[in-house]
Amino acid sequence: KQRSPTQLTNPPTHQVMQRSAAMNCGSGPAPATMVRCRQCSASVAAPPGARAVQCMQCCCVTRVGGGGRQHGAMVPAMRPIPGFGGGRGKKRAVLVGIKYTNTRACELRGPINDVKCMRYLLTEHFGFANDCVLILTDEERDPCRQPTKNNIRMAMHWLVQGCSSGDSLVFQFSGAGVQVPDCSGEERDGMDEAICPLDSFQQGPILDDEINQAIVRPLVHGVKLHAIVDACHSATVLDLPYQCTFSKQYGCLRWRDERPLNGAFKGTSGGQAVLISGSSNGKTQMNMVS
Repeated sequence: KQRSPTQLTNPPTHQVMQRSAAMNCGSGPAPATMVRCRQCSASVAAPPGARAVQCMQCCCVTRVGGGGRQHGAMVPAMRPIPGFGGGRGKKRAVLVGIKYTNTRACELRGPINDVKCMRYLLTEHFGFANDCVLILTDEERDPCRQPTKNNIRMAMHWLVQGCSSGDSLVFQFSGAGVQVPDCSGEERDGMDEAICPLDSFQQGPILDDEINQAIVRPLVHGVKLHAIVDACHSATVLDLPYQCTFSKQYGCLRWRDERPLNGAFKGTSGGQAVLISGSSNGKTQMNMVS
């Protein structure tokens, strides 16, 4: 069995990055853009602002517009909605598990159990308060707890908002992962990694650069984030600058430089981020039921 790769950041403590966000204040929703799937050529509707879409016919992910990302572009600011999120203790977690029931040809069988086990571990053994653990699964009846793209974005914003020294944060995602051709020159393998929310076919996946900007860049000195991602192609899904893998050939840990080729900064604002992934990039997992 292949050992899971781990990524982490440890930038200089004096290096502080300014956090900024852009608000979209349009008067109304813009019309969807039709994009042709790069694999089966089917027409796919891309919602306003989407950078990638997923085809319902073949599940292939196609980048919208075909252009590269703007260097340093930030994720739009999220406005908290009433009742979303929980407590604001020093230990906070967001746990996402998606089976994709009735939304895909095959549903995954393990994500809900993964979330339940992680919640038990955090609350019973690591001192996390129940109201500081936010759970998003497709078994939840509350619309705010469904793992849609918008809700996952909101949850990531809630997790890191106002973080300060001494905070211990956990982000877990158990579900489907995909790869998207990179057009910016950042990725060494030429592919972006992404996670698939429940409405991925309608709203598109969440790309690794967005995840990095949402929960890695805001981490200030003294804050630690542990991300556990069990999905295909998840080895670099947080876009962290260094990766650690176990070498079977040499029987030891090996470090690899994953910093973007175009010089884009992917570290924290002084804190520490660690990713434990369940699959290497380019590798898929068989964990589904018909």
